[in-house]
Amino acid sequence: MDSPSTQPPRQPLPRPNPCAPRVHRPWGWFETLGRGNGYLLKRLCIGAGLRISRQRHHQRCEHWVVVEGEGWLECNGEQVEARAGTTLFIPVGAIHRASATRGDLVIIEVQRGNLLSEDDIERLADDFGRGPGQCGNG
Repeated sequence: MDSPSTQPPRQPLPRPNPCAPRVHRPWGWFETLGRGNGYLLKRLCIGAGLRISRQRHHQRCEHWVVVEGEGWLECNGEQVEARAGTTLFIPVGAIHRASATRGDLVIIEVQRGNLLSEDDIERLADDFGRGPGQCGNG
């Protein structure tokens, strides 16, 4: 007689949430993975050789976890080499930016605060002509 398996059955991989489609930006895309009271969870993909605007937020902090790719993370003038496993905490008001080098850079972003909106982006510099001081839309 066969003994019962000691391992739980394999669960299927999670499927993308059809209610949270990818939002495309000049630097790549992001998608919202989840949200709750005071937090928002996103996956960002920054295309090879591209970077997001240098920006800050007045209503939220962020915590970035690099899950794939290579690049650089910047916070308040300090740069950190980005590769899978790199983390960075971005306090409210901190000037920050992420850039991908050879391949796409994928970051899981946890936002925490009272206003978790694309409108809480103060853009300070941008490679795509979205002017300094312009707010919103990644």
